[in-house]
Amino acid sequence: MKHAIIVGTGGFGAYWCSEILPSLLAMRLVRTVAAVDRDPESLRNAQQGLGLPARRCYTDLTRALAENSADFLIIVVPPSFHETVVDTALAHDLDILSEKPIADTIEGTVRIFNKVQRAGRKMAITMSHRMDQDKQTWVAAIASGRYGRLHYIVCRHTHNARTFGSWGRFRHEMQDPLLIEGAVHYFDTLRAAVNSEAKVVFARSWNPPWGEYAGDSVALVTIDFENGVHAAYEGSMTNASSLNDWGEEYFRAECEEATIELDHRRIRILRNADERTLCATDVPILSGRLWSHLLIANQFVDWLDGGPTPATSLEDNINSNILVFAAVQSARTGLPVMVRDFAAAHMIND
Repeated sequence: MKHAIIVGTGGFGAYWCSEILPSLLAMRLVRTVAAVDRDPESLRNAQQGLGLPARRCYTDLTRALAENSADFLIIVVPPSFHETVVDTALAHDLDILSEKPIADTIEGTVRIFNKVQRAGRKMAITMSHRMDQDKQTWVAAIASGRYGRLHYIVCRHTHNARTFGSWGRFRHEMQDPLLIEGAVHYFDTLRAAVNSEAKVVFARSWNPPWGEYAGDSVALVTIDFENGVHAAYEGSMTNASSLNDWGEEYFRAECEEATIELDHRRIRILRNADERTLCATDVPILSGRLWSHLLIANQFVDWLDGGPTPATSLEDNINSNILVFAAVQSARTGLPVMVRDFAAAHMIND
């Protein structure tokens, strides 16, 4: 069993304390030895959910690391603080499991990547949506080849979280919250489904008058992948209806011989029997007891023990983050962005 320290116990960190980490303990995978949050009130989540005594709950990360032995750090703080926490973890020779995205800027993302590489530590990102049961089933259906060659994909995630604080206060105050905090999940899932890296991205993003955000809360994005597949992404946190909320997203893969549709966790194979008759066949959801965060944590712990590199490793996930920031640049300039050129320019400039 691995020992971990969680940094960030408010917001989504409360869910880690009440659901994820107790499940990992019950599976004898991870024991949480300490919790850190700058807000003392948020540390009550660790005490209540994890049974940690007050003496194991800290407002100072350096002190927590000095007083507790751990194998890795879990980062569940806003992305603008990720780099600082990563620096501290690396200074104490710890591996890292972090919530997405890697950082809130392309510069911070590249710095974290290079620091972790130089330190020789292992880091993975909790891309929970890509590793969810319904998305994994949908991706597997595409990869099976039973429905012919993949042509293009459409993805929709639209939600009503327009009022200030309804999507977490920090997201309402940051630049480009929809692309950086939302689209990163769906770009990552698209990369897995297409099985290729992005070649060109073109994005439009904005915030409607009723969206209580400092940055853009809506985006329409097209992506051309290197293998010739195309994708379109529609994302919004300010729609009047939560048509495809978190976990209930819409993905449609147009293949040579069928349409593979994922909608509200239901997967169907769609074909025409004739010009007017549509035939639909449900696809059974993949079986398994571990999905999303639990699957990622299980793969991460196995990796630390010498197992295979997980799909959500930093080395792979940086490509999803680069695509996000290339889309941000496209939205700001109004021009398409060549993703490899964008990546090369920023990796060189680190």
